[in-house]
Amino acid sequence: MPRKKTKHLFVTATDTDAGKTLVACAIVNILTKARKVAVFKPISAGCDNVSGQLVNHDALQLQQLANCNQPLESVNPVAFEEPIAPHIAAQTLGQKINAVQVTDLFKSLDSFAPDVILTEGAGGWRLPLGGGQFLSDFAKQTEQHVILVVNMKLGCLNHALLSYEAIKRDGLTVVGWVANCIVPMDYQQENITELSQYLDAPLLGVVPNVENAEQASKFLDKDLIEQIASSHEE
Repeated sequence: MPRKKTKHLFVTATDTDAGKTLVACAIVNILTKARKVAVFKPISAGCDNVSGQLVNHDALQLQQLANCNQPLESVNPVAFEEPIAPHIAAQTLGQKINAVQVTDLFKSLDSFAPDVILTEGAGGWRLPLGGGQFLSDFAKQTEQHVILVVNMKLGCLNHALLSYEAIKRDGLTVVGWVANCIVPMDYQQENITELSQYLDAPLLGVVPNVENAEQASKFLDKDLIEQIASSHEE
């Protein structure tokens, strides 16, 4: 019987604090009903030191919703305590981050035999790793299918279109986008309609300001997400 290929989903956003974790967790919440899902937040900055282990709250949420029994260090292998740009945090500690390192860590998740690996990025699409490399280089190396979270606020049209164009220029496919409505926005629906005309990808949902992933998942199109996550047999 042919083996099904693991689906690679990468959640990025228009900016920091745009709702990547909420949307990523909501998608995991949907997919774990019928699939084995591993999660990956390769880099984080802003962690609590818990008994000598750096614990990132976003990575912890992902770990708790996934169903591959991953240890936290496999979910978030590169973690920094200070909430600053990760490549600067690395520099202050005399460390380096590069795309090959992140790709190798990602490949190690195959040991969990998942149907889907969902990666949550950090910041926006062009997160610097230092040395002229970006987290998007990892996404290219691993041929990710990208889901774009748009923080619906003044300026989001420009941010969303530039992010979308950069992803396409990198040779990757935006398989869907989510309108995340954290704060009230004048003419919100008009802006969503405008983006729908420019982004050649399905709108997966309009998420209001909710408290958790389970609530957010109710505002996502489960059928579309299941379709995106479907793996083709090799």
